[in-house]
Amino acid sequence: MEILEYFTSEDKEHWLSEIGKSDWGAGKFLHRLLKEEKLKETVGESTKLLLLTDRERLISFCTFAEKDDIQPTELTPWIGWVYTFPEYRGNRFAGKLLEHAEKLAKKERIKNIYISTNHVGLYEKYGFEFYKTMKAVDGEDSRVYIKRL
Repeated sequence: MEILEYFTSEDKEHWLSEIGKSDWGAGKFLHRLLKEEKLKETVGESTKLLLLTDRERLISFCTFAEKDDIQPTELTPWIGWVYTFPEYRGNRFAGKLLEHAEKLAKKERIKNIYISTNHVGLYEKYGFEFYKTMKAVDGEDSRVYIKRL
């Protein structure tokens, strides 16, 4: 297994196609933003799209970006679009991506990272703690988690 960064990968078309196989609405939205080259415009120019791969297969992905679905906010950076394909779930593969994002944050001397989600019990396994409920761009409440690095 290997973690690749989409924007610096040599085969973006292949990985775009793999992301497009996601059965998750937000994954489909991410695919559209990538296809239209609007992801960085939406969540920040320094955005990284982390891909956990097994040769040519995509196992899991997430973004590490300045912004997510909680806007406007002073909180930054965000881990977003965390997804593991169904056949790979239960193996803590998303945790490998979260760990990688944490390393990136530490390298930049970032003290806190955030996740916006309505999952309860998932991110706590990886050291995140509930921070507060905030409004997402769609007007819905979202649980915001923080990890202090």
